Amino acid sequence: MAPLSRKGEKEAPGSGSGAGRGRRTSGRSWVPKDQMTRGLRWPPMATPWGVGALLLLLLASGWGAAPEEPSNACLGLSIKDQYDPFHLNRTAKCFASCLPLGGVSCNVENLERYWLHYELYLVEKSLAERVDMPSVKALLRNLSTDISEDLLFSLKPSQVPRQVMTGEDKPPDRVRLPRSLFTSLPGNRSAVRLAVSVLDIGPGNLFKGPQLPLEDGGSVLNNHVVGLSLGHTPVARLPEPLEITFSHQPPPTNMTLTCVFWDVNKGPTGDWDSKGCSTRLGAEGTVCHCDHLTFFALLLRPVLDQATVQALTRISQAGCGVSMIFLAFTIVLYVVLRLFLQRFKSEDAPKIHVTLSSSLFLLNLAFLISVGSGSAGSHAACWVRGAIFHYFLLCTFTWMGLEAFHLYLLAIRVFNTYFSHYFLKLSLVGWGLPVLMVIGTGSTNSYGLYTIRDQENRTSLELCWFRKEPALYVTVHGYFLITFLFGAVVLALVAWKIFTLPRVTAGKEQGQNWKTVLTILGLSSLVGVTWGLAILTPLGLSTIYIFALFNSLQGVFIFCWFTILYLPAQISAPSSSGGTARLDQAPSVSHE
Repeated sequence: MAPLSRKGEKEAPGSGSGAGRGRRTSGRSWVPKDQMTRGLRWPPMATPWGVGALLLLLLASGWGAAPEEPSNACLGLSIKDQYDPFHLNRTAKCFASCLPLGGVSCNVENLERYWLHYELYLVEKSLAERVDMPSVKALLRNLSTDISEDLLFSLKPSQVPRQVMTGEDKPPDRVRLPRSLFTSLPGNRSAVRLAVSVLDIGPGNLFKGPQLPLEDGGSVLNNHVVGLSLGHTPVARLPEPLEITFSHQPPPTNMTLTCVFWDVNKGPTGDWDSKGCSTRLGAEGTVCHCDHLTFFALLLRPVLDQATVQALTRISQAGCGVSMIFLAFTIVLYVVLRLFLQRFKSEDAPKIHVTLSSSLFLLNLAFLISVGSGSAGSHAACWVRGAIFHYFLLCTFTWMGLEAFHLYLLAIRVFNTYFSHYFLKLSLVGWGLPVLMVIGTGSTNSYGLYTIRDQENRTSLELCWFRKEPALYVTVHGYFLITFLFGAVVLALVAWKIFTLPRVTAGKEQGQNWKTVLTILGLSSLVGVTWGLAILTPLGLSTIYIFALFNSLQGVFIFCWFTILYLPAQISAPSSSGGTARLDQAPSVSHE
């Protein structure tokens, strides 16, 4: 319908700004726009009124003036409680205009407050039954609280939400409201008005919140927010949670999905929170269960965003630096004891310990160099750094496996443990087997620049490592799993043997439990139990931090174990060391 220009008179279609268009005067005839600019003569009696009417018409229609910029609406200064189609459409443009970098001037707090109040307006004041706009789809229903079954509504983003009747196929995007939600409402109300809405918040920074900074690559899945409201009627701590199903493609392996709601009590206008909501990943989507009504969304966030990667890198660098210092102390202590004690020249256990310490020291050094240099240098230099890092990692895994093998001979097998040139053979395996694996990996040209990226394809970390994942899975993940499982089985057998020993010697050695625990902890550092925490990292970010902290401090644990075992005070009085020294005091298995 064309706009009215004067007392119900309609403007002709196409009136307004634009070349070649006309404008109605106070009379009934149409005057070309170009004649207006050339001093058209007005009828004498109509001139004063006609000019005023023309000015009013120009102001009302915007002819002769620049259209209002979206930034005026995005500041949210004059849109409070203005929910007519004109203001809704104009404010909805801010979803795409309010970008974190560039874009128009926006007041995010005012805009978020505007849309939060809109659903309340629909329930309390609007008589409409449905809203069908590009950015907002809403369904309004007057419902009896005495219902006999759960209510199901479709949430297809391109359509207005609708109630799904019994017998219909369940839509992929839907919300189920349990019957108990309505029967447990306060005030014994017989009827309520329900609003179910889907808001397209666009790519801007509205409804992103501090918990989802855009620079870290987080996003609201498909930019869709689902709103559920009964107006001023509070709905919280439901005995049976509501259920929202979001359909989507399988997320990338480095991304995590979380069901959240908009908590208005956080910050000026709110922030996303997951309290009261649970997330269940399904074959065709994600199911959210929440115990209250508000705005809901599914957040897609990288498991290792840029801030997390930087924090983990700092923890690992600090831990590796400290570990290298203590590993150097371990090596120096071994050299000193070897010079003054004949025992260290013949026994193999100290040699194996210090060789593991040496490989771990070189691994930490290679890690610090690789992380510090990043992608600097040529492709060939990066290839070499990646190969060296890989080699010392494999050496560390191998020597941890050899520690477990030596422990098996001392504590489990015990008899028939003679091997000629024992330590020499261990060294050939410990240093030689990784060489073969690195040569095989290098022949497939698998080394190169390894990049960790977030969801927006921004680089979080670069280092020289693997550029082909099959080689990484086989030579690192697979090889580690073999050595770790072998060490874990041996350690479990040794622990069982140590803890069952006091049953035989009960009454002779009381209060030895703590020494037994220390023994198990010391042995666990030798066989690499801290590396096993990597298996738990899919459980969440907290386990990743725990793995980075404890694994980078393995050298500290080895130094403590070595010091307790081999300090002169312990050696001069072997009996005083209790359970912590028994294993390494077994006869040597090597005769060279």
